[in-house]
Amino acid sequence: MKNIVITIARQYGSGGRTVGKMLADELGIHYYDKELSKVASEISGINESYFVDADEKVKKSWKNKLSLISTIYDGSVKKPGDSDFTSDENIFSYQAKAIKSLAEKGEPCVIVGRCADFVLKDYDNALRVFVHADHDFLMQEAGKVQSLTGKDLEKYIAQIDKARADYYEYHTGHNWTDALNYDLCLDSGKLGFAKCVEAIKAYAKVRFGEDCFD
Repeated sequence: MKNIVITIARQYGSGGRTVGKMLADELGIHYYDKELSKVASEISGINESYFVDADEKVKKSWKNKLSLISTIYDGSVKKPGDSDFTSDENIFSYQAKAIKSLAEKGEPCVIVGRCADFVLKDYDNALRVFVHADHDFLMQEAGKVQSLTGKDLEKYIAQIDKARADYYEYHTGHNWTDALNYDLCLDSGKLGFAKCVEAIKAYAKVRFGEDCFD
């Protein structure tokens, strides 16, 4: 099997995580979601809890800095002993370093979230996917795992997606939902999860060759 890294960004309730797990299971490849915190911790030597706490969240103190170019990830990392070694920016940088190490490792995998599409934008072996859906489908799927209903559930979905959008903008300088960030955008409400998996596989075969999963 070719070394293809499939990144999946997703709206809350779209089932992007489910699609990613189904795809990884079907192909028999590694799946990285929350497990990425452990990989980043091992690379950096920073306690894993720092990565868990910063997981796709934007702290209130960051919001005033959203327009500053200095917050955009540029590939650099701080070293132990530096005063800002455990800063939010450096935590992200080491997480990005972990993502790159996985892409360079030679083993195919699926990575969910963490701005992986941006981190790997210059990698020829990266297939960047965004999974979205319409309002009713998001409400239906989110309602399966949340006890909220109606306007409360709608507000919760909006808050999660706002947090992800802010996190993405803070570290990349780009709009999270912009199709230009991705190779493939899929409406899971229209396709269903299984067909999203098939669509990703079909795209990969067109781009990387029919034998890419052999």
